[in-house]
Amino acid sequence: MEAREIMEILPHRYPLLLVDKVVEMELGKRIVGLKNVSINEPVFQGHFPGFPLMPGVYVLEAMAQVGGILMIKSLGLEVGKHAIVFAGIDEARFKRPVYPGDQLLLELEVVSLKKSLSKMRGTARVGPEVVTTALLYAAARELQAISRRSQ
Repeated sequence: MEAREIMEILPHRYPLLLVDKVVEMELGKRIVGLKNVSINEPVFQGHFPGFPLMPGVYVLEAMAQVGGILMIKSLGLEVGKHAIVFAGIDEARFKRPVYPGDQLLLELEVVSLKKSLSKMRGTARVGPEVVTTALLYAAARELQAISRRSQ
């Protein structure tokens, strides 16, 4: 799955679209995505000047976005009608920093898959090295319901 199709599924846009490509997907089971980390990303202006590191929350968000693609596709959710919202995180571990020039391989495996609450085990790697692991929780919400609550 290339960038154009990812942008048809996810509502995120630059600078917060953190998935460049999906390289594997087994509906209802697992997904593997890529994020190319570029020095041109705005976050590196402040994190940290002279020593750029990708914030850990960005790595987690990239995992969540890849998991969101799997949820939408596996549950047959209507694009533009549903949003996948982050519902929780457990057991997050950061094993090594992520630097500009790295390519993140983002693997998520389904623990449970439901529209009301899904749980996935995520691993982010740079090459063979594990950089981050976490259990991620997400839920599908109708955009109309979200819009009503914000008014």
